[in-house]
Amino acid sequence: MSSIHRSRVASLYKRSLTLTRDWTVHRELWFEEAAAIRKRFEANRQVTNPRLVEDLLRKGEEMLVARKHPDPYIVPTFPGGSKWERNLHPRIGEPKEIH
Repeated sequence: MSSIHRSRVASLYKRSLTLTRDWTVHRELWFEEAAAIRKRFEANRQVTNPRLVEDLLRKGEEMLVARKHPDPYIVPTFPGGSKWERNLHPRIGEPKEIH
């Protein structure tokens, strides 16, 4: 498998785990779902035919699009989260003059 395919597989795996986190609230259930995802990826680990690899990647990406969560989880302190830029510290120093 080429390095391009490796990076696409790694990206698909990470996005699959993230999507599962959006749908699974409890961490214990998420671990079970993550193990099932890992098992599906491991089942196709030995595939070397580029056309088959491309087909598997396309199907996986289609599955992600079909299962996308309408309101994905965002960590509260990340951009878009409920605590993002809340209660910022005052700036230190003189204010800049506007010309």
